[in-house]
Parts: sequence; structure tokens; C-alpha cells
Amino acid sequence: MELLMPNTANSSPLTPLGFLERAATAYGDNHSIVYNNSTFTWAQTHRRCLQVASSLSSIGVERGQVVSVVAPNVPSMYELQFCVPMSGAILNNINTRLDAHTLSILLHHSESKVVFVDHLSSSLVLEALSLFPPNTKTPQLILIMDDDDEVSTPTKRTSSTVGFLDTYEGFVESGDPKFRWVRPKSEWDPMVLNYTSGTSSCPKGVVHCHRGMFMTTINALIDWNVPNQPVYLWTLPMFHANGWTYTWGMAAVGASNICLRKVEAPRIYNMINKHKVTHTCCAPVVLNMLANYRDAKPLETPVHVLTAGAPPPAPVLHRTESLGFVVSHGYGLTETGGLVVSCAWNPKWNKLPAAERARLKSRQGVATIGLMEVDVVDPESGVSVKRDGLSRGEVVLRGGCVMLGYYKDPQGTSSCIRDNGWFCTGDVGVMHPDGYLEIKDRLKDVIISGGENISSTEVESVLYSNPVVNEVAVVARPDKFWGETPCVFVSLKGELTRKPTEEEIIEFCRDRLPRYMVPKTVVFQEELPKTSTGKIQKFLLRQIAMAMG
Repeated sequence: MELLMPNTANSSPLTPLGFLERAATAYGDNHSIVYNNSTFTWAQTHRRCLQVASSLSSIGVERGQVVSVVAPNVPSMYELQFCVPMSGAILNNINTRLDAHTLSILLHHSESKVVFVDHLSSSLVLEALSLFPPNTKTPQLILIMDDDDEVSTPTKRTSSTVGFLDTYEGFVESGDPKFRWVRPKSEWDPMVLNYTSGTSSCPKGVVHCHRGMFMTTINALIDWNVPNQPVYLWTLPMFHANGWTYTWGMAAVGASNICLRKVEAPRIYNMINKHKVTHTCCAPVVLNMLANYRDAKPLETPVHVLTAGAPPPAPVLHRTESLGFVVSHGYGLTETGGLVVSCAWNPKWNKLPAAERARLKSRQGVATIGLMEVDVVDPESGVSVKRDGLSRGEVVLRGGCVMLGYYKDPQGTSSCIRDNGWFCTGDVGVMHPDGYLEIKDRLKDVIISGGENISSTEVESVLYSNPVVNEVAVVARPDKFWGETPCVFVSLKGELTRKPTEEEIIEFCRDRLPRYMVPKTVVFQEELPKTSTGKIQKFLLRQIAMAMG
């Protein structure tokens, strides 16, 4: 037995990119992407991805360089999840909701060589590049027109749009459909770069390898019991951790991807009925939108929904399931590439009252098969806390889905990936007697609003730049629509000739922060509560915000 060793036949690098070749062979004539009046087959999608990968190589993009994408859920955005890494480059999806300053930081930090830009974000990206340091080379830009218009009237290689090298369809036209895509030399080669948040001058760029994305994708399909050839509606932004890896997963099962540029309740219900949608993923805020849509009617056939980002409120779960949605709940981070903990359902819970079922389903759950271990430990000793549903500790994870590390940040990497072999999430949770994890808080005071992570310290740093502010603290306030929103507690400097209004403080933030990070509530206080050592007691402020509802 000791003579049996790994060999070239059993050691080809794992990568999810091969799922596209399989789809083209097994499901070639079936619908791959549907968007408005445009429809593609898996054979067409495979060919188009090879052509774009070929065009990237032809303009000098090399293995290991970063290519960024700023686009909503349109067909080209889906294709680029394959095109970019098939060229050998590292894919960097960027949140379309960021402001120009934040976008400039990310593009500069990533050293992106090419940026694919949706036409509605073109002015934003051009402004971001204008903010680059002097004498810094900026990336080449490729314009994504609205797919319906562009496919019907293909644009030639030369683009008339100032500042753009070409259009996306121009890249398709000029590319070689027989291009031999660049396979990873090692399955540990970086494949994607995803940024965790926005406005810090030291952004956290999470790097995942081909092996990790392969494992996370397979994990996602098995854990959610995704069948062959589902009809998948893209309500979850693909820029969110590559759509929790379902971008590649839907190719593995030959799905029909229904693309949706804008997430609105009437549009979602229309797509569900028109295309007989079977699966979709979304943040709890979208569940709430669907549950509260006044014209909502019970679905003709069930739609499986996977939600994450924040625990879905029990009343929202009850309402959406009464409409015919079958809701599953999970937990993951950008650092895990997708969901790695899920609330595996126990059939005996079906006999419980609806409120109790919703409470159980709102827990994060147990480790999925792609994650070897999950635990809750005392941050100081590293010892597991009691499994009593009360004892709190830090959530730690271990398994093949965990990132390689943070880009250009070895100190940040070592601070969360410890020598004991655990990835420390920074989330506070409890472990229930049945082994199910439940998140209770966040060590770094992250606010989750509509599925977006907001760092309270980043909002505070902006507010401290206001000359009238003396002290400030930002905490989460419960919100029926967004789940949570930033709530500002502020004390003003003395001897002001005129005190600012709540709207003026909000407007100050609106001019300096991405929209989703702007506080919705401002509370003025003479003095913020502090400990004996002068630290602001945020837990008291959270209680006030909770009482505000």
C-alpha cells in the first residue's frame, strides 16, 4: 500500500470552471440564461465564455492578474464568473452600491488590469479612476450595454464611448471560440478576490482558490438538495460572494438562470409565474419584501428560497411560507466563499406550532458537509463553551471552504486564522444542546442591513469628521424592512450657535458614505454612557435602540 502514491491521472487540480464544459455537453440545447427578450443555451454560453476569455488574453491579461466587474445580475455578469478565471485571471466582483471614493480604493488596492462596467455604472467608475493617485496607471475599461439591445445590434471592436476600450459584445465577437482556457497549475491557485466592506483605507480583500470554490460549490448544491435542471431566479446579487457560488453551481446542474437587473416584488412574482421558478437565494430583506407585497397571492407551485446574512424574523418566515415559499436558512461569510452552516431540518419539528417552527428555523444550524467543524469558544482560553443555548463565545470554523487569506494583509490573515487551525469569525454565538449554532452578536459591531455588512466604526469615523460632533457611537436598530439599520447616538460640542437637525447629520453621512451605510436614525444626547475607563457602553445604547423598535 505504501507504494501507491498520487499521480498525474488522479491529481488534476479541482476547479468549478469545468462545470461549464459539462453543461455544454449534457445540457447544450437547454436554456442557460434568460433575460428579458434574450435567451441563451448552455452551448452558446460555453462558446461565449471562451471567446471573452480569449479576448482578455489577446489584450495582455496574464495569469494571476486581477480583472474586476461592476455590474448587476445581467447575462454578461453571469458569464464573467467563468470568462475571467478561464483566461487565467483572478475574478473581482465589486458591489454596485459603492460610491466613487470607495470604488477607487478597491480598484487601486486590487491593481485591477481590466474592469467590465455596466452602462449604468460607467460614470461612477470613470469618477473612481479620476481619484487614483497621480501618475498611477488605470485599468482598461470594457462597457456592458443592456444585453437585449447589445445582442440584437452587436458593436464592433472599436467603441465610441470615451474612456472605454471596447464593449462586452465586441469582446465576444472578436474572441476565439476554440480558445483553450487556462487551467490552474495548482488547485491552490487564487481564483477570486472578494472585498468584505467598503470605506476603510485598508480594505479586506478575501482570496479564494480553485479548490476552495470547487468544494464550496459542491457543498452548496448538496446541502440545499438542488436537483438537475432547476429554474433559478437571480435575486441575490452575484457580486455577493459570487452569488454564494451558485453562479458555478447552476452550471453543474444545467439550470435555467433567470437574470433580474432590479429586485422588486412585482417583478419577482412575475418572473416566478412566467418562468415557473423553482429556486432562488436572497437576504431576509427580500423575504420581507415578498411577504409584505400587497398583491401577493399563494404560489401555484412551491419555490425553494435560501436566505442568509441575518437571522430571518420568525413572523416573516411564517408569512412567506404561507405564500408557498419553502425557506431554508444558512450562515456564511465572505471568508468562507458561501454558506457553510445551515439549519438542517428535523422532520419531527413539523408537528410543532408555526411560531416554534419559525424560531427553530431562524437559528444558523450545523456545519455543512464542506466544512469539517464549527464551534463556539471562549475568546480568551479557546475552550468550547457549554452547549446550553446561553453561554456565549466566538464562532470558529475549520474546513476546505475557508479562504487562503486577505490580499496584501498578512497581519490581518494571521489575526483570524490562528495557529490552532481555526478561522475566527469575530461573531458571537451560542451552541444549543442539540448542536445547533445560533448567532447572537458581533464582536466588531457589524450591522447587517439588507444583507450588507456595515462596520459601525467606519460610520463613526465619518461622523467624527463633522466639526460639531463631540462623541458618537453607532449601533444597530431593528427595522422591519432592512432587518437592521445604523442608529447614531451623538453628543455635540458646546457653545454652538445653532444645533444641527437629525436630517443634517444624515445628509452629512450621505455625502460621504455608500447609500446602504447611511444612518436612518440620529439620537442627540448630552453625554454618552461610559465605563470607568472612559469607553462608551454600546450595550446600553443597543438596549435603547432595541426599545425604539
